[in-house]
Parts: sequence; C-alpha cells; structure tokens
Amino acid sequence: MFMDTPKGVRDADVSAIAALDEPTRRRLYDHVVRQLSPVSRDEAAAACGLARKTAAFHLDRLADESLLDVVYERRSGRSGPGAGRPAKLYRRSAKQVAVSLPDRRYELAGRLLAQAVEESDATGEPVREVLYRKAEELGTQLGEQDRTNVFDLLEQYGFEPRQEDDAIVLGNCPFHALAQAHTQTVCGMNLHLMRGVLSGLDDAGLEARLAPQPGQCCVRLQPAD
Repeated sequence: MFMDTPKGVRDADVSAIAALDEPTRRRLYDHVVRQLSPVSRDEAAAACGLARKTAAFHLDRLADESLLDVVYERRSGRSGPGAGRPAKLYRRSAKQVAVSLPDRRYELAGRLLAQAVEESDATGEPVREVLYRKAEELGTQLGEQDRTNVFDLLEQYGFEPRQEDDAIVLGNCPFHALAQAHTQTVCGMNLHLMRGVLSGLDDAGLEARLAPQPGQCCVRLQPAD
C-alpha cells in the first residue's frame, strides 16, 4: 500500500507549514537545518540573537510539528558519574512536508509508473498494461482497506467528488499536470484506479467511465448498466 497523504496527514502538513510562518521560528529552523551537527538551545539562541527561553520555546514547537528531531548528547566528551546531563539538541527531521491546493498526488503517479517500468522490463509485458493493472490493484486495496462509501473515500484522497443526479463527478484530478501532458496514459491509469476502488468497496451500483470535461477529472462514476 502506498497511497500517499490521506487527509489526516495532509492536515498535519498544513499545521507544520503554518508553524514556519512565524518569522522567529523560521529563522531558527533555517539555522538548524544548515548545520552539519545537532544544535543546542544556547547555540541556536546565540546564532539568532534570541533569549535562550525564546529559542527553546520555538525549537520545541518545531519538534512538536516533527520538523525537527530531538537528540540527547553529552558535549563534554566524558561519560559516567560526574559527566553531567546530556544536552537537548535539535536537527533536521526526515519528515517531508508538502501541501498542494488543489490536492495533487504526483508521488503516487510516479510510484505507479516506476513499478510499471520495472515490471515491464523484467517480464516483457507492455508498460501501459502493467501500469493499468497496478493502478487497479491499488484501487482495490484502497477500497478493501477503507470500508466506507465511495464518496467519502474519494473525498479523503482529494478527488473532490460531487453528486450529479445518479452519478458522481470528480471535481479534482490529483494528477492534473501529468494528465495534461500525457492524457491517454494518465487518464487510463486513473480510470483503472477508480475501477479498483469500486471493486474493493464491492460497489456494483456504479461503474467508472472516461468522460472528460473541462475543469474536472477525466473519470466519472455512473450507474452501472
């Protein structure tokens, strides 16, 4: 399973980015990530011209948002009794933060495409056929894992579903730029992803069809014939 950035994670990313909007906090973050080794509160305060208490408050806020990692080290080089307490230090977190409005999932498309190329190279099966199969398998996994209704599931992953009579229109394409440049490949991938979602949810009342319209995803979920 590698569907990235569900709503809860995206909300956390928004919170993390909002934390960096505070100028003092951003200066501290920029200072810490430029260093080759972890930074103490005193070092960060001195580098940014801040009171130690102020630096500590903002550094801990950055750590709470998972933008910085906290580590403890003895700076004296000694160990054992009398060596003193380890210092609280800060370093760049491995967390990646990205927020896109409207919601975009280019990492997902890249992973599917990479898998398709690798499997095609190993088996000789045409790349596009592998891509569509992988997309449908992923959609099925999503539906089986999240046994909710299709509307809520698509909302969670950024498709912005809208009810239109008996059909569901997808107001946002998470692969928009790719779909613009490589329409047949990416829209086909999206179609098979949606077919998988419906299969995983065991929703026989709807079927996914290509129905491109300006300003919408190329796929539309319509009542099954």
